[in-house]
Amino acid sequence: MSALLHDGGAVLGRHLQRIRHAPAMLVMTQTMPIVFLLFFGYVFGGALAVPGAEYRAFLVPGMLVATAANGIMTGMFTAAQDSHRGVMDRFRTLPMSRAAVPLGQAAADLVTTAVGLVPLLLVGLAMGWRIEGGPWEAAGAFGVLLLFRFAAAWVGILLGLASRSEEAAGQLGSATFMLPLLSNAYIPADGMPGWLRTVAEWNPISAVATAVRHLCGNAPVPADAAWPVAHPVAGALAWSLLVIAVCAPLAVRRYAHPKG
Repeated sequence: MSALLHDGGAVLGRHLQRIRHAPAMLVMTQTMPIVFLLFFGYVFGGALAVPGAEYRAFLVPGMLVATAANGIMTGMFTAAQDSHRGVMDRFRTLPMSRAAVPLGQAAADLVTTAVGLVPLLLVGLAMGWRIEGGPWEAAGAFGVLLLFRFAAAWVGILLGLASRSEEAAGQLGSATFMLPLLSNAYIPADGMPGWLRTVAEWNPISAVATAVRHLCGNAPVPADAAWPVAHPVAGALAWSLLVIAVCAPLAVRRYAHPKG
């Protein structure tokens, strides 16, 4: 375990140095949520069922969760880039834990996300969003959010290692922006058609978004929703832990045996 933590810490440092010297990806992934937040909040806000400041209070937690879901895209792109440019091959020649490389990437993504959420939170506060719950509930909300980001990063790492090229990973990663649209991140699911509402409520993003809203005191929990949304904190934790339990071992195996 100590070797894993030591080697993972070294890979974490490598990824943080990489971001510092080439921050374009970080800037893009942190700027776009702010643009979407302003666009949805001011352009669509008045036309939706939860208008004005109330909609913005509903929207900001959803946008935070949508940003966390972007870990699939960034994880996929970074893993594919390292894999197809020979970086992973060089790591495999070193006497280090096989789990350290994907773990270090996931940890680096988590650190940069925690820092990168600050501008989005500040813009949300400027738009009128407030945390209405207590400090412990707020801390729980951000814990749930970061756990989900960690899970999303593992999905991206697995897909990136399995991709056939950087271009294919980039195209598939760009398509993941559809996932928040099929959830209650931007609009309440109870106004959707029956089949679409079912899809949205079983989307893990919906459970996490509802949990963050509930813990921040921004919106009540829907009573007639599917189980993950009707029990959002338990649902969000269950989805995140399930994704990590499935994707992390598969990603480590794919890294260790790229031809398998």
